[in-house]
Amino acid sequence: MHFKLAFIGYGTVGQGLTEILLEKKDMLEKKFDFQWTVVAISDTMKGSVYDENGLDMKKILDLVKAGKKLNEYPSGKKGMDSIETIKNTNANTIIEVTFTDVKTGEPALTHIKTALKAGKNVVSTNKGPVVKEVLNLLDLAEQNNVFYGFEGVVLAGTPVLNLAKYTLAGNKITGFKGILNGTTNYILTRMEEGTAYEDALKKAQELGYAEADPTGDVEGLDALGKVVILTNVVLGKKITWQDVERKGITEISKEDVEKAKAEGKRWKLIGSAEIQPNGSVKAKVWPEKLPLNDPLAGVGEAINALTFYTDELGPTTIVGPGAGRRETGFSLLIDLLNINRES
Repeated sequence: MHFKLAFIGYGTVGQGLTEILLEKKDMLEKKFDFQWTVVAISDTMKGSVYDENGLDMKKILDLVKAGKKLNEYPSGKKGMDSIETIKNTNANTIIEVTFTDVKTGEPALTHIKTALKAGKNVVSTNKGPVVKEVLNLLDLAEQNNVFYGFEGVVLAGTPVLNLAKYTLAGNKITGFKGILNGTTNYILTRMEEGTAYEDALKKAQELGYAEADPTGDVEGLDALGKVVILTNVVLGKKITWQDVERKGITEISKEDVEKAKAEGKRWKLIGSAEIQPNGSVKAKVWPEKLPLNDPLAGVGEAINALTFYTDELGPTTIVGPGAGRRETGFSLLIDLLNINRES
């Protein structure tokens, strides 16, 4: 398939994917018959540009990395907003990577609906729309005979959704538990080394793992969103934010960490869900003291991990990065290759 791509949003993740596409262009075409052209980009801060014959993405990257606007690109149509870019360009696949309000899902939710209704594939790393309306969006994609991919919303480039859908196909997955937030895992790793919570958080912020306002991470809200997504998509049980018990790591002290260590255990912020005998789901995000022989206990730093509970293989764990510009950009490539296989 020849992909005509339009980026809606062009921050670090979109640029990360662009770097991968440029570097692996020949390999992707030779190995997967995967061919691509970027025809449009629309970004609220950087502006927009459209050329139906394709943009020179090396020039685009040089431009944005130099802090320049897209209207300084030497050719193409300028000034199109996101909705115009989705509707009125010859793109057949929309890459939705805007900064989005996780609670409302906007503006990504409107972007994705618009694209699917227009008969265009969508790949996205935005959690908000998946938390809010994933089943409706998947139905909308099916109705319009297009693809909606969102591998990057849970563990960035670590392919947990594809693992469940393809590699574990044929298993009955009854639950999961995992380290779904790299920031809190980094903080707890530092605390086990003797660093105070406040100092570990400050270091996480310096490294870019935590935002200036770290509430979403340390209070478990980010992990909660991922629990909702995994429960809806993998377990096939519809739940919302309100159905998940939540507690963050802010009350864990150095003394708590030392006591766990003496018991041969280790604190982790765990997101989990399990289908109960009556068919209901018990879902929560909660700090847990794990025994050291638990696969999740050995996962340190800003790394994520997830264990699926299956009927044929038992507990099956995947470990990998949960953040990063190239890592999250790679998750978009996973979805694009899936479209390519199925087309």
